[in-house]
Amino acid sequence: MSVLEKYISAIKNKDEATLNNLLHDDFKFIMHKSGNSLSKNDVIKWAMSGDINQEKDRIVYENDEVGVHHSFVTFNDGNKEAVMAVYKYKDGRIISLETGATKLS
Repeated sequence: MSVLEKYISAIKNKDEATLNNLLHDDFKFIMHKSGNSLSKNDVIKWAMSGDINQEKDRIVYENDEVGVHHSFVTFNDGNKEAVMAVYKYKDGRIISLETGATKLS
């Protein structure tokens, strides 16, 4: 199973242990739509909250250095977005994640 397959599965299954192992200790998540930046712990807490509901996940590209993932995400507040995510890897773990999102009606 690839890094992104493990990550997608961990988000869907609220698998905190897997997320903790997949995300590098220096992990940083940059959300370009809002300008916010989150740490490893921030992302794990958010994922465990159940607020991230991904559908139609598609791994666009992945190798040992990067991964590109697209999905449709519905949040608990009812917002829906098409999200393109780019992941950078270090030592087999995700060290950074940057997303661009388009709001859907």
